[in-house]
Amino acid sequence: MKKILLYIVLGLLILTISVFTVKYFKNEGDESMRTIKLAEVTHSPFYAPFYVALEKGFFEKEEIKIDLILTSGANNVVAAVLSGDVEIGFSGPEATIYVYKENVKDYVQTFAGLTKRDGQFIVARNKYDNFKISDLINKEVVAGRPGGMPILNFSNALKKANTTGVIINDSVDFANLTSAFLSGQGDFVNLFEPNATKLEKEGLGYVVASIGQYSGEVPYTAFNAKKSFIENNKEIITKFRNAINNGLEFVKNNSSEDIAKAILKQFPDTSLNDLTIIVNRYKEADSWLDNTFISENMFKNLEDIMIDGGFISKYVPYQDLIVNE
Repeated sequence: MKKILLYIVLGLLILTISVFTVKYFKNEGDESMRTIKLAEVTHSPFYAPFYVALEKGFFEKEEIKIDLILTSGANNVVAAVLSGDVEIGFSGPEATIYVYKENVKDYVQTFAGLTKRDGQFIVARNKYDNFKISDLINKEVVAGRPGGMPILNFSNALKKANTTGVIINDSVDFANLTSAFLSGQGDFVNLFEPNATKLEKEGLGYVVASIGQYSGEVPYTAFNAKKSFIENNKEIITKFRNAINNGLEFVKNNSSEDIAKAILKQFPDTSLNDLTIIVNRYKEADSWLDNTFISENMFKNLEDIMIDGGFISKYVPYQDLIVNE
């Protein structure tokens, strides 16, 4: 009887081990996910379609896992891409133009767009009931580092509004704009969300205008990678675009509240109500592309701004820097 009982126990143990082994190796066999390290220039609801793709599992459906790394400043993003610290960068395409102009052999190309206009809001130190962009004349605006997309588009917005005489403070790094303003610098500061709304809620500033309403359509923020990576990983690039396109489709066809609910985990310090307001601001400003395709005309608009600002002297080839599907 003891032997029979022993055989039963051993049999059950072997069965358990077998089931565990099959399950373990099955999971191992199912692990076809490709992990991609991605450096993002900042973390903002402005990039809602990207976060929707993360939270809704659109990347997982394409067998991609994103390892997201916050890397402040477009220059630092492309530096991380060039060094191989990350495979994909997410920043303003102006940084890829600067790299290309340096004759880097394995330069950085943009392969998928996300936003099509500026996502900054002008935040005032004092309240304005009927703000006009001309109210910036003879006032100091803390606007970020020289040559970056935020300050380029702000300058372009002033130009389009025929507004001169604005004191532009370009001495503060992008990541420190809020702290600089709180320390007393500037009459105004240009901020992305959720920072603009946070200041307003705390009574430390007032959101008075969207820069995107004044500046034209450009590939404001997009995904980039080294030329060699794009050439050697065409399937991954296609799958990545598919995930982003699904995110863009979601924000296009859903309410601001539903979008906010979808990305709420990405912004744990922001309430659903505040996030809905923020998303709605971007939605009403028509901030996002319909798909990841970046047109030649849109890219030329970016180059026009850079040439006008004196940051490049001539156009760079669209076909060299933009890789569409």
